[in-house]
Amino acid sequence: MKAVTWQGKRKVSTETVPDPTIQQPTDAIIEVTSTAICGSDLHLYEVLGPYMNPGDILGHEPMGIVREVGSGITNLAPGDRVVIPFNISCGHCWMCTNGLQSQCETTQVREKGTGASLLGFSELYGAVPGGQAEYLRVPHADYGAMKVPADGPDEQYLFLSDILPTAWQGVEYANVPEGGTLVVYGLGPVGQFAARIGVHRGYQVLAVEPEADRRAMAERHGVKTIPWGDDVVDQIREETYGRGADGVVDAVGMEAHSAPLGRTMQNVAGLLPDKLAQKATETIGVDALTALNSAFDAVRRGGTVSISGVYGGAKDPINMMKLFDKQVNLRMGQANVRRWTDTLMPLVSDPSDPLAVQDMTTHTGSLDDAADLYRTFQKKDDHCIKVVLKPRGV
Repeated sequence: MKAVTWQGKRKVSTETVPDPTIQQPTDAIIEVTSTAICGSDLHLYEVLGPYMNPGDILGHEPMGIVREVGSGITNLAPGDRVVIPFNISCGHCWMCTNGLQSQCETTQVREKGTGASLLGFSELYGAVPGGQAEYLRVPHADYGAMKVPADGPDEQYLFLSDILPTAWQGVEYANVPEGGTLVVYGLGPVGQFAARIGVHRGYQVLAVEPEADRRAMAERHGVKTIPWGDDVVDQIREETYGRGADGVVDAVGMEAHSAPLGRTMQNVAGLLPDKLAQKATETIGVDALTALNSAFDAVRRGGTVSISGVYGGAKDPINMMKLFDKQVNLRMGQANVRRWTDTLMPLVSDPSDPLAVQDMTTHTGSLDDAADLYRTFQKKDDHCIKVVLKPRGV
């Protein structure tokens, strides 16, 4: 089969690799019909390369048609149309039954001290082959694979795999009171959905984003946007009686713009041999914290900052005096996808499309287009916000 593989920093290629096979009774094999490129894939493309190996199959936002199921699966059958969560969870351990599927005790990568295994996401999270491929082995498919209706475009359901539940959790964690103000930093795909979810819930939503085309997309859905600049926090306070936002979602993460120290440290680590680079990341790594520090300033006293953007620094300098003095609440973490999908399924199935899931994809291509589309997405060229690959052809 064809699959998109990691080959080095800023280098992916589409290769022919062996087809996946059933390995466990709760596995399923799906024929992938759509698979997206995520902002988290760009972390592997740029910053987290030391944990990757040439030939690793990328991708963690897939959906498709079931072609084969293991002997332990009774709730799926060949021909079912399914969406696959990015985190691999069993559904029956203590973490899963308490709504913390991203910490699944069955699939935790204990040798790395990390949470649940992820599709297509490096040694840190299990090195499980990903979904940017013609076929995908789905571990624990009896719990993870979500059946969706046979009709409707893939993009109606595809984002249940990651970015929609990630955004939903981010807004939930922001703990905005009824009629309150939600601020979203970053209008990539997760930020776009977080802002729309806030509008759907009746909040005043302000979104901070340097790119004009991303602001324009959010504005189509009732979001008031603010260009990035030195006066961002002042503008937010002007909109909130001088108080600040009730809740803030940081949908930017480790590669924020305008943070030269963090970017320099990331680049230096990326130049080291893999084992040294891993050690540097795990002991002295520093993130680009521009957006997060601004979020700490923009949230009101007693408010909540919810972190959905991925961070990986071990030595990030955080102003604890400010956080303590302002009594800021912090929530964060990988999305517990299956915790939210029963709530989200009726929204994406609604013909009125209340979260505008079909106004997200800006670029579509085949697996053979992946290398070009990774570059386009990373550079934000051609107004690129969200890329979907079609293994069967566009």
